[in-house]
Amino acid sequence: MVRHPTPLVKVIWSMFKAPLGGLIPFLGLLFCGTLCAAMIVPFMAFFIVQGLGHEPRVISLYSLLAICLTVAVNRAFARRIDAGQRVFPLVGIAALSYGAATASLMVAPNLWVVLSLGVLGFGVSSSAVSTMFSLGGSLAERSDVGRPRFNAYMRATSSTAWMVGPAVAFLVADRVSHVAVFATGFGTSLIWLGLWWCILPRDIVAPSPPRAPDAAANTAATRALWMAGAFVFCLSSAHSLTFSALPLFYVQEVGLPGYAPGTAFSVKTFVEVFAIFATPLLIARIGMRAALLGTTVLAVVTIQLLSMVHSYPQMLAGAALEGLYYGFYASLGISYVQSFAPDRPAQATAIYWNTVMISGVLAGPAVGFIAQAYDFRTVVQVASGVALGAAVVLVLGRRASEAAQTAE
Repeated sequence: MVRHPTPLVKVIWSMFKAPLGGLIPFLGLLFCGTLCAAMIVPFMAFFIVQGLGHEPRVISLYSLLAICLTVAVNRAFARRIDAGQRVFPLVGIAALSYGAATASLMVAPNLWVVLSLGVLGFGVSSSAVSTMFSLGGSLAERSDVGRPRFNAYMRATSSTAWMVGPAVAFLVADRVSHVAVFATGFGTSLIWLGLWWCILPRDIVAPSPPRAPDAAANTAATRALWMAGAFVFCLSSAHSLTFSALPLFYVQEVGLPGYAPGTAFSVKTFVEVFAIFATPLLIARIGMRAALLGTTVLAVVTIQLLSMVHSYPQMLAGAALEGLYYGFYASLGISYVQSFAPDRPAQATAIYWNTVMISGVLAGPAVGFIAQAYDFRTVVQVASGVALGAAVVLVLGRRASEAAQTAE
């Protein structure tokens, strides 16, 4: 008896075997750029405290400066992209900025370089992810690949880079030196620059449809777009809180071995990649909004279950559920935000990535304050409440989107 594959297996297999043509080199460029960021972003806090011997509060100063610069650059680049200007130089500026920052810290690893050239270089280079995602949607449509589907490819590529980057950085720091991490980053930036120069067409643009002339329609669409951004902020904040608190919760309060958080992260990311590729099927079956609402409810339940972990097997099961909900959200979230601004895709993409970054920055101090007053289990429970707030925003956002459709 021949067994036919399930619909889910068919969809995932079709995504892997489907020809992407010229999009494969683009994904390679995205992987390299994301890998560069993944090597440096989590390492800088460790370098400031362990490598330079400064107090943890200096991390907040560096993060605040870098995030503010990244948000500003993302907005400026998004306006240029939506106006039909060339994307090639924008990616190049990001790659060159990263190379300059790593080279500077390789030669002069001190706090003043971190807070000047480091902030400038890494802040500008972080715009590359938003720029690449904005361009990716346009390239996907040219290649007759659906935007949500290619978003899934890009998110899976980014997730893979984030699996590799931090591990490489901390391994090099442990086995060689802190400065060697910046040398490795500089070498990787040369590869990034080479791929940018060889892969990305010089005249490539990401044209968007003309904006609706009706002022009421534009106002309603903008309101719906910002409601979508508020949803992303809430669910990203919930994830950032758990991401920061769970390692300490597992080791200090549950009493699990020191390797447990790393194992949990590996299980989470493994399941996450499969969830990302399954997202187009989910959208096709039940629609974008219903899929998001189901994902948000799953996030609320999962995070609450994570706060109840008392054993290693429970931790692994919780990590798998976390990867499931976050994989769905990672792919659905960006498509959801972009759906409210088809005439401004780059602006929508910038809002999405800026919101994700800001939620991550705010989560750090929040974890410290809550854990200081209570414990890390309470942080995870609060994160579940924040995820519930995302569900409320999603429901309220439905009214805003209906108003936008009515105005049109």
